[in-house]
Amino acid sequence: MPQIPIATSNDASLQPCQALGEAVVRIWGFLPPDVQHHLFEEACAHRQETRAPLAVFLHGKHPRTSASLKASAMIEPDSLGG
Repeated sequence: MPQIPIATSNDASLQPCQALGEAVVRIWGFLPPDVQHHLFEEACAHRQETRAPLAVFLHGKHPRTSASLKASAMIEPDSLGG
């Protein structure tokens, strides 16, 4: 795969890159797993410290996994029914 330079804050390509990234996030759960994998690996290729936070962020954007995250965040009722 060809290497494409990363957009910088003073780069004219930053706005289109942000728009594309936001679009990918919106449809993340509908993308095939192999496409998700390639996008994730490419996003982490230049900055390994983003790997874990990005994984958590995208996990919350996937319809199959976001429901489980919300369910696990709910407080369990106590054993007395309260």
